[in-house]
Amino acid sequence: MMKKQARIEWWDKLPMGIRDQVDGYVLQDSLLAAIRVVVDVGFARDGIGVGTAQAIVSDRYAHYGDRIARAPDSPLDQESLARRADGISGRILAIEAVWDGDTVHDWFVRLLAITADPAEEHALAFIYWGMAAGHLGENAELEGRHPAAVAAERAGGALAAHLSVPFHFASPDTPDDEAPRWQP
Repeated sequence: MMKKQARIEWWDKLPMGIRDQVDGYVLQDSLLAAIRVVVDVGFARDGIGVGTAQAIVSDRYAHYGDRIARAPDSPLDQESLARRADGISGRILAIEAVWDGDTVHDWFVRLLAITADPAEEHALAFIYWGMAAGHLGENAELEGRHPAAVAAERAGGALAAHLSVPFHFASPDTPDDEAPRWQP
């Protein structure tokens, strides 16, 4: 892995068009697209692998800071979730919380409405650590659990009760993206 000074020097030697493309992806909060460009232009010539590319792109994220257009947080209030559920075609059979993860957010929870006719899952909210902690408040009792799990249980359970359908969260205490899914 390159040290920071070596990454800066490598970046400064890139053609302006490539730097603009990477920065464009960074400003759109498209981490994986930015990393892909760095690997594509840096691997054959300079041996830049995914780890170093991620560090270079991370440097660019730090450079731009608050200017990055982050996706807005999903609403978790009862009224907003109910309104989103009302807009789904098909009969809602259950509300389900499932773990997911990526290199940007680490573990997070997807809150889904499971429907029949057509048999589909509809994303209601993506619950990340920071937004869950903010939603729950400073004094929330997490009992060592991931804030996204606690927020998903509260919001998903309340929505399921409102809709008179079951709520399912197979692994509320431990992130597990292979936990059993809800079955009708």
